[in-house]
Amino acid sequence: LQNVRIDPSSISFQMWKDIPVPFYLTVHFFEVLNPKQVLQGAKPVLSQRGPYVYREHRFKTNITFHDNDTVSYLEYRHLFFQPDLSNGTEDEYIVVPNIMMMGAAVMVEKLPGLVKFLLSGALASLKQEAFMNRTVGEIMWGYDDPLIDAINLIVPGLLPFKGKFGLFMDFNNSNSGLFTVNTGMKNISEVHMVDSWNGLKKVNYWRSSSCNMINGTAGEMWPPFMSPTFLEFYSPDACRSMRLVYEQSGEFKGVPTYRFVAPKTLFANGTDYPPNEGFCPCLQSGILNVSTCRLNAPMFISHPHFYNADPSLVNAVEGLHPNKDQHGLFLDMHPMTGIPMNCSIKLQLNLYLKHVSGITQTGKIKPVVLPLLWFAESGSIEGSVLKQFYNNLVLLPSVLEYLQYTLLGLSVPLIISAAVLVAMRK
Repeated sequence: LQNVRIDPSSISFQMWKDIPVPFYLTVHFFEVLNPKQVLQGAKPVLSQRGPYVYREHRFKTNITFHDNDTVSYLEYRHLFFQPDLSNGTEDEYIVVPNIMMMGAAVMVEKLPGLVKFLLSGALASLKQEAFMNRTVGEIMWGYDDPLIDAINLIVPGLLPFKGKFGLFMDFNNSNSGLFTVNTGMKNISEVHMVDSWNGLKKVNYWRSSSCNMINGTAGEMWPPFMSPTFLEFYSPDACRSMRLVYEQSGEFKGVPTYRFVAPKTLFANGTDYPPNEGFCPCLQSGILNVSTCRLNAPMFISHPHFYNADPSLVNAVEGLHPNKDQHGLFLDMHPMTGIPMNCSIKLQLNLYLKHVSGITQTGKIKPVVLPLLWFAESGSIEGSVLKQFYNNLVLLPSVLEYLQYTLLGLSVPLIISAAVLVAMRK
């Protein structure tokens, strides 16, 4: 118990502070093979590109202990491209939707006609098209786009940034917000449980108090002595808490584990799963509308390839092949300590495309939730850390248990002999 608390004197503290596990971010893009036909109303044909793999280094700063048995910290992520693990380079070009343009078109759909007229004129003068051909590096880390300034001029405040746009701009060399978690000093069952995030006890992205709750841990470690039921964590990337459910017991390199996976209800809509009504307005089951925490842009998250989603989402495009082994997420936990031994958290980012009346550049595009990319954050304990884990938590207890039964076995004849001697003396 002492060694799983968040305390500088505990064995697990250094592991918690500077995670020794080699994490990797793996990104797959979906290239649109028939952009001209899509503009005429055809079904999008997609080709998966990648993976593009990045080594992820995480470390905590601003660690501050409080009197109420909590600790606050910022965790930073640094990403380094790994060409030897990747199938392609960051200089490769990929045809994807013009995210800024198509997103802005849907965002202004219900605004006055003059706004749409001005936006359409700006798109024409800047020679913006519905699909763009850019490098992996540009899409990931940002590219200069005069459209951003034009949108801010036409609709002030619509976008809170200037000049540059990239899907992972805020992911690298940045933190995921100020977490305050329980240290477990008084109550070990509360260790790692989130007390607040950015000073908030709950978020305000969603339409129900239950959906806005910040439940579970920050997604790194959990309280010890886990039961084979479920676990929860708050994900700033998904803007919500997520619950994974127990699937099966197993082993990871000799260490006993519980495997937790995403239930089919995780991204279900409110019709199929009423508790999720607070995450709506919804479309089909299997996609989460995150527009409220993504600047009102028409963005959705899901499992890769729409795994566990309504079949209509898969059928609306060509090139998707969902299956559990490749697209299901999982966490393999050591139940005694609450430390993940092996994990792969996978999510897909999707953009809602449609023709918007008054904006000619949207052509005759039929409404579709189009996958942009999917990514996995994966890591497993290995090397000296795994060896220490195995020796202390598997091998040593087994030896002690063996010795216990050996000593017990030896004690039985000794007790009998002593009893016989006592009887003979009488």
